[in-house]
Amino acid sequence: MAGDSRSDDELVAQARDRRYDTRAFEALVRRHQGFVLANCRSLTGSAADADDLAQEVFVKAFFGLSRFEGRSAFRTWVGRIKVRHCLNHLRRARGAVMVELDAIAPWSPGPLAEEATPETHLHASEERRRVLRVLDTMPDTVRIPLLLRDVDGYSYAEIADQLGLGLSAVKMRIKRGREEFRRRYEGSRAT
Repeated sequence: MAGDSRSDDELVAQARDRRYDTRAFEALVRRHQGFVLANCRSLTGSAADADDLAQEVFVKAFFGLSRFEGRSAFRTWVGRIKVRHCLNHLRRARGAVMVELDAIAPWSPGPLAEEATPETHLHASEERRRVLRVLDTMPDTVRIPLLLRDVDGYSYAEIADQLGLGLSAVKMRIKRGREEFRRRYEGSRAT
């Protein structure tokens, strides 16, 4: 079932119909776990908490599946659960969480990078760490909207809804977040 060809809609329907047969939901988890895990790490800035948060997101999705109306894609729906859950986690933590660089997943060149060399791998890995360090130093008020827009691809309206902010406030925070990231990223080159 590693390459399950059923659509998300088919898997959701099967997961709902079979109360005690969790294979369809397990296929949904396998399909979307990378997205949820990466974004839990990005939103919270904690690789250590990301696994637990991602698991909790899928538990919430499993028990909330009966309330999934299908007006959006399953990925969008579970993404909303993820954002709310991570924001609640941050509110409870009430503090900055620093990334553990040893816990960063290794870089993979992907299918189109045939000419990848050890040097390009090292450079990409260093750049990734630098980007993560810069993101971890940014305040949540601009980092989270920036990640939701530029990493998750949410619309401004969706971000406003998820964060309980006005549309103009979201646009301003994303603009400031991009400016702040750019300033800090350029500053990190000097060090």
